[in-house]
Amino acid sequence: MISLSDLRQFKQQGRKFSCLTCYDASMAKAMELAEIDSILIGDSLGMVVQGHDSTLPVTVADMAYHTAAVRRGNQHSFIMCDLPFMSYATLNDALVNSRTVMQAGAQMIKIEGGAWLSETVQVLTRNGVPVCVHLGLTPQSVHVFGGYKLQAKTREAADQLIADCKAVVDAGAAILLLECVPSQLGSEIAALFPNVPVIGIGAGVETDGQVLVVQDMLGLTFGRVARFVRNFMKEQSGEMAIMDAFKAYHVAVQEKTFPAKEHIFQVEL
Repeated sequence: MISLSDLRQFKQQGRKFSCLTCYDASMAKAMELAEIDSILIGDSLGMVVQGHDSTLPVTVADMAYHTAAVRRGNQHSFIMCDLPFMSYATLNDALVNSRTVMQAGAQMIKIEGGAWLSETVQVLTRNGVPVCVHLGLTPQSVHVFGGYKLQAKTREAADQLIADCKAVVDAGAAILLLECVPSQLGSEIAALFPNVPVIGIGAGVETDGQVLVVQDMLGLTFGRVARFVRNFMKEQSGEMAIMDAFKAYHVAVQEKTFPAKEHIFQVEL
């Protein structure tokens, strides 16, 4: 089973690692056979599984249920779990809800925000809960942003995001996840933290790992498709097409052929 130490070692070796969202045991088993390095039980399940128009209605009980299902199906990948909207608004909430999803099978929890999360990160880490902090476009704050838009488009905004990263890393954040930021910024942040793996989604090819929502990379997105998505399923055929798509994604991440130029945001900072 891949551990946090393995992901750190991958970074030090320059080996890019793969991550996909997952919500059920069958997909989890296919990802195990495809040797996907890490899995995120994302609150994206609110949209792709439950049919909501955002992640906001998802509950901690939902996250624990899907985490347990994924863990039963996969004994290979490093498993992270989102804490959903408002479930870590207080330190006590963060502790209680982290315990719930960790006991369900997660090896790390993921929370969204910036420097203001530092105390939460510190307390969780002190209590044995590894933390991934999600920065840039944070879907739980979609109403604050006014939609799903590129973040940190100016040097000033990029420097603020870097400051947020430093604050949470100093507090103990073990992984950073950057969403929808210029590729130059993704590269800068990955280089700034030699012991902290940085996962990107729409953050360029130089982050240490890449993550996609599994339905997106299998071509099951109906309507507008985000720029950073590639459909790996359309390249496959045969009885094991889904698992082959996972393998193709894993290899493309390792070989840095994904994301390609058409999947990234290039902005002069």
